[in-house]
Amino acid sequence: MSFSTGTGTDALAERAKPHAIAALRIVSALLFSCHGAASLLGVLGGTPGRSLSVGQWPGWWAALIQLVGGALVLLGLGTRLAALLCSGSMAYAYFSVHQQHALWPIQNGGELSVLFCWIFLAIAITGPGSLALDRLLRRAPQPVPAA
Repeated sequence: MSFSTGTGTDALAERAKPHAIAALRIVSALLFSCHGAASLLGVLGGTPGRSLSVGQWPGWWAALIQLVGGALVLLGLGTRLAALLCSGSMAYAYFSVHQQHALWPIQNGGELSVLFCWIFLAIAITGPGSLALDRLLRRAPQPVPAA
């Protein structure tokens, strides 16, 4: 079953898809990294001088994944693996922190964990889209012409 209008909108949507995925990746990863920076470094809304103790489980590790994993996804470097790790950390956060308070995310404050989990899972499956360092590094070097 196709919902095509018969116009050029399908072709336009296909051409825009890698850029739309990249925009979702960049915005989501930037926001995710900001959470990690706030928790680890006390910036961007965090409390300066009141960061997490190094190695504290699970908070410090979650913040590290947010900061580093988010930065990798943002840059599009090791995107699929980094996004999968970010997704898993948010699933863990939801079920270990939020879900015990109420069934639904709107009731237990877990909306961000759920959204980040599913967005990063989608990025892990679809790949980084355009504007990713993965794509630049994957390009085969051009042979140098003989003199």
